[in-house]
Amino acid sequence: MGRYRGPIVKIARRLGVNVAETEKVQKFLDRRPYPPGQHGQKRARRPSDYAVRLREKQKLRYIYDVSERQFRNLFDDVTRLPGVKGTNLLIALESRLDNVVYRMGFAVTRPQARQMVSHRGVLVNGKSVNLPSFQVRACDQI
Repeated sequence: MGRYRGPIVKIARRLGVNVAETEKVQKFLDRRPYPPGQHGQKRARRPSDYAVRLREKQKLRYIYDVSERQFRNLFDDVTRLPGVKGTNLLIALESRLDNVVYRMGFAVTRPQARQMVSHRGVLVNGKSVNLPSFQVRACDQI
């Protein structure tokens, strides 16, 4: 299974967060601040603890454009490190090459940064890297 290519506005409305971080999605969220579908406007029940944790995980997955398997493998790697797991997971997600390119301002959105990396538009330490999931260290030159 590849990346999610479906309607991102629907995902953003379901999660209640602008996962694409674009003005277009924010416009739709402002216009309709309730979940999509026939029953989206009904008053929702209080979510369980599991539902709250699942929704936060899904927010991270869609914001960083990571598949479930990639996310699970990343979490398994992070659990071996000392320290708080959640903080280490965010550090690992932020140190992905596509996210670093986005944070440096080379791309306007994370999908654009991912495309730049996959089309070999980025050099890391003088070598061309086309893996968006490449883990960048503090001493790397981009």
